[in-house]
Amino acid sequence: MNKNSIWIISGLACALGIAAFLSPFASKSPDGLDRVSQDLKFESKAAAEPPTKQLPFAQIFEEYSIKFIPNQKVSTAIAGVTGTMVVFGLAWGIGKLATRKSESQ
Repeated sequence: MNKNSIWIISGLACALGIAAFLSPFASKSPDGLDRVSQDLKFESKAAAEPPTKQLPFAQIFEEYSIKFIPNQKVSTAIAGVTGTMVVFGLAWGIGKLATRKSESQ
C-alpha cells in the first residue's frame, strides 16, 4: 500500500466517522437560504412542489434523512454516510478521468 492510498483511506474514514457520529447532532435551525428567506420575508414565494421533489432520489431522502427509517438520528447518520460516499465516489472518478487524460497526452 503506497503513501497516497493510506492518506485517501484515512481521510475517507475520518469523513465517514464525522458523517455517522456527528451529523445526528447537527442543529435543527434553518440553514443557508432557508434562514435568509425567513429573515428577508420571502419564504412564502417558494414553490409549493419544487422540481427537486420529482428526482428519483427524492423518493428516498428528505431533509437530510432517509424517509423509511423511523429513528431520526439513525436516519440522519445513514444519509450522511451515503452522501459522503457519493461525493467521494464522484471526486475519485473525476480524478481518475483527469489523470488518464493527462497521462495519454
